[in-house]
Amino acid sequence: MNVYIEQIRPELTWHLRQKVLYPAQKLYEMEMEEDEDGIHFGAFTDNRLVGIVSLFEKTGDFQFRKLAVDPEYQGKGIGNALLNYITDFSKTAGGSRLWCNARLSAIGFYEKNQFNHTGQLFSKNGFDYEILENSLI
Repeated sequence: MNVYIEQIRPELTWHLRQKVLYPAQKLYEMEMEEDEDGIHFGAFTDNRLVGIVSLFEKTGDFQFRKLAVDPEYQGKGIGNALLNYITDFSKTAGGSRLWCNARLSAIGFYEKNQFNHTGQLFSKNGFDYEILENSLI
């Protein structure tokens, strides 16, 4: 499968955010206040948007949020491709750390991609999370 990744406008992430991460919520609820401050990436195959992620930088620390892959395309390396892409992007931009609030149900995916546990656990909106990180230096 041919996959390419490019920067996209924030509103293009909303459909997959809803479909994959928050199916019980309305599409208009997918916009985050911070969207305008982020850099958003989409993974495409056959001109179809099949994966998304949003990246935010604060003084060399890059946080990614809302990583989602269309269920039809999960298990085909698209999540890995997005993670590799933003890792390289963050390194090139001089970042020292890439981190996320990982849903506990997705921890195994991040472990396979060399993310480390911080032990910082929390719950928000009915989901349990742990902060995971990857050193870029």
